[in-house]
Amino acid sequence: MIRKIKRIGEILIEAGLINNTQLDESLAISKRTGVRLGKVLIKMGAVTEQDLARALAQQYGIPYISLSEVIIDPGTIRQIPEALARRHSIIPFVKDETGLKVAMFDPVDVLAMDDLKKAINLPLHPHVASEGDIQKAIDQYYGVSGSIDEVAKRITGAQIELLKGEEEMPEKLERLAGEASIIQLVNLMIAQAVMERASDIHIEPDEDTLRVRMRVDGVLHEMTNLALKLHPAIISRIKILGCLNIAEKRLPQDGRFNVKVGNSDIDIRLSTLPTIFGEKAVLRLLNKSAIILKFEELTPLHDTLDILRRMIKMPYGMILLTGPTGSGKTTTAYTILNVINSMDKNIVTVEDPIEYKLKIINQVQVNPKVGITFANALRHILRQDPDIMLIGEIRDKETAEIAIHAALTGHLVVSTIHTNNAVGTISRLLDMGIEPYLISSSIIAIVGQRLIRGICPKCKAQYQPSPALLQELGIPTTERIPTLYKGQGCGVCKGSGLKGRLGIFEVLVVNDEIRKLIIEKRDTNTILAAAIKNGFKTLRHEGIRAIARGYTTIEEILQATQEIE
Repeated sequence: MIRKIKRIGEILIEAGLINNTQLDESLAISKRTGVRLGKVLIKMGAVTEQDLARALAQQYGIPYISLSEVIIDPGTIRQIPEALARRHSIIPFVKDETGLKVAMFDPVDVLAMDDLKKAINLPLHPHVASEGDIQKAIDQYYGVSGSIDEVAKRITGAQIELLKGEEEMPEKLERLAGEASIIQLVNLMIAQAVMERASDIHIEPDEDTLRVRMRVDGVLHEMTNLALKLHPAIISRIKILGCLNIAEKRLPQDGRFNVKVGNSDIDIRLSTLPTIFGEKAVLRLLNKSAIILKFEELTPLHDTLDILRRMIKMPYGMILLTGPTGSGKTTTAYTILNVINSMDKNIVTVEDPIEYKLKIINQVQVNPKVGITFANALRHILRQDPDIMLIGEIRDKETAEIAIHAALTGHLVVSTIHTNNAVGTISRLLDMGIEPYLISSSIIAIVGQRLIRGICPKCKAQYQPSPALLQELGIPTTERIPTLYKGQGCGVCKGSGLKGRLGIFEVLVVNDEIRKLIIEKRDTNTILAAAIKNGFKTLRHEGIRAIARGYTTIEEILQATQEIE
């Protein structure tokens, strides 16, 4: 069946962007002058370029792309020669296994598509973007292509810097931050960090250099060193993206923004901090397309999580997730919600911040400035007929008491708490002033976890560890020394022998014996001994299993679990 193509004016009226009078007036001008209807409407101020591009996308059934929200890597840009891009106002923005996605204003420009097909031996997927956005992107990306260091050298050579006193002038900072080369430099930093699977970017001024580092698999690596004179422009560019005050340098600021790198939607949290050498910025990268929401992807040791899988089927009670910052508690919490999420359940969360948006789930952002604290939000959530509640973190007695009340009144509550291990969580709650009988009657399971680096699959090789290393891990050396694995170091893992991360978990089920010990206020060692007797496996035990199966190294497990043994 042939799809009927609506007229552009009809689409704009249906969208509520123009009325019939405006359409008639613009049609008359278009007929008289020969200027296209869309351009007439833009000149009249009736619609924006973006409005028109969205309408064209709808008219032809082609996706719309906002190029201002996309970061294009240099490899993709090189797919189309600059002359061809400028001639037809076309820019490539994603290259993947399906082909090349290109942004163009006129999606039915046959001549442009023919020229592209002759020049490029790839399947083409046209998207609609506004003319202004395309031209701006062409100037931005073709004008300054190359690596971070290459772009930085060109900028330094061009003497882009502020004169003394100008660093206090917002209009000068804004002008400098808007330079195409600075925009491209910041974009390249973000694109490289995403490609390297980094979780954070650190931009740090020193006495004579601007250091850029990124955190990959939990470890900071140097990305590049830049000329210190670039610091004001780079920080200002990042502040503009995060909607921060570029003139304020004395106080810390927090912001956020979203970008698209290839096919990945990246949510970026920005934090600035004044230091003796100037403002430091940290960008936390949250890759929405990379979040793990399946139990089997959290860890290869599936039998441990089978215990947790049984616990989340309970109709009420509290499940606590514990571990240090960066141990993956939020990912585990979201995975639990994803597994139990359904249309017949009302799931409400209260978080600070909301890291990922989840379908069908009602998510509440903590905002102390307007009175929305964890405790206050929880009181109101209890009036919202919830079945399941996620509390981002239990930080104080008030929040803990409300969470326990919810668990005791027919709700399943999932939350996180900062302690070193599962058994230690009980002492933490007692220290908060929570009564032992409330802890014992509300908590059904406590999950301790760590994220550890895995062995690089490319350079993985067998080896025999030293008896001293085995002894430090707690493995008897009287037995035959086992054959284990480690990475030799290669280009894939950048010589570290480690690549990617996996979780190890301990799940303490609060049964009748553990409840009795909690009520009696028995010490942590007594509770741990009873738990092990009932089949509890500690993080160190699970780490040894991961080593034996060739997933990680002895050194990784020692580092991750030494403070809890």
